Amino acid sequence: MSMAGSLRKVTGLGGVGGLRKVARLARRRPRVDLNHPARSPLGSSVVNCVTYQDGVRVPGCADVVDAVRKVRRSGEGFVWLGLHEPTVGEFAGIAELFDLHPLAVEDAVEAHQRPKLERYGDTLFAVFKTVCYVEHEQLTATSEVVDTGEIMVFLGEDFVVTVRHGRHGSLGPLREELEAHPGQLAKGPAAVLHAIADHVVDDYLSVTDAVQGDIDQVETDVFSENGARADPGRIYQMKRELLELKRAVVPLSRPVEDLATRPIRVVDPEIQAYFRDVLDHLLRAKEQIAAFDELLNSILQAHLAQVTVAQNEDMRKITAWAAVIAVPTMVCGVYGMNFDHMPELHWRFGYPLVMGVMAVGCLVLYRGFRRNGWL
Repeated sequence: MSMAGSLRKVTGLGGVGGLRKVARLARRRPRVDLNHPARSPLGSSVVNCVTYQDGVRVPGCADVVDAVRKVRRSGEGFVWLGLHEPTVGEFAGIAELFDLHPLAVEDAVEAHQRPKLERYGDTLFAVFKTVCYVEHEQLTATSEVVDTGEIMVFLGEDFVVTVRHGRHGSLGPLREELEAHPGQLAKGPAAVLHAIADHVVDDYLSVTDAVQGDIDQVETDVFSENGARADPGRIYQMKRELLELKRAVVPLSRPVEDLATRPIRVVDPEIQAYFRDVLDHLLRAKEQIAAFDELLNSILQAHLAQVTVAQNEDMRKITAWAAVIAVPTMVCGVYGMNFDHMPELHWRFGYPLVMGVMAVGCLVLYRGFRRNGWL
């Protein structure tokens, strides 16, 4: 089978039979949201395929192979192919068409990769972790705060292939925003890579701002009047969610720094200046996450200290009441002994005197403990 035929089989673009196959696959798979006007349902995993020349979208992209052939024949423009969670079989023809390295293809299909930047010949492979803040009415010990996904980008001189994993991180609005600035798109595929990196890092900043609200709420609850009784599970949950965010943000520093400083063939030097701005925003998000981590550690330590203080106060109260009760216990124990010759044993006012001594002793102890803050 030819390369074009293989790709048509993968993407479902080969005639009526292919479209029927796409319909069957779409019924079996979870459907991708295709309501955005910048998308077109070209296949079970293909979200969009667009050709750009001089930064302007070329109408019609019915076949990926034809689009790539036209771009390479003219030597102008590039093809942007977007996919969502493709399978190995669906990606095989695309990998063959763009001559993508098998290791990078495996990473793109399997997902769950660490943010990185790799070069395979003239092709650049970048992995970005996308994050999304999960809205919730009240933070609990099981609340999901941060949801993550992935965007893989294959970048060549005349193509951009984006592979998205996860329920969020749609590139449709980003594509429209780029199309509104043809001067930026005219700089080539590197402009798309910059836009994706900038979009991902901006989401980091938005999520960190939202997470700060949850941390502030936890801090307020811990330092409230009943802070010792606050649920520590919420603090641990915030630390777990913050760790998820940290895994997405921190490893991306080195790849973005390479894009901003190291000479890369497929990245125009003019675009590298834009990556420096992305790096600045990324470092800001990284610093915020580090500060949140330290703050949560301090909140946790403060909560544990409050619990210890509360336990000490309870123990002091128990000890004080035990001391008060010890006075009548001791007197009653003495006069409960069966001896004939005991002081005031047969005196008429002996019983009231003993009861009065016990009452006075208990009152003196109670006022003393009360004055010292034990009761």
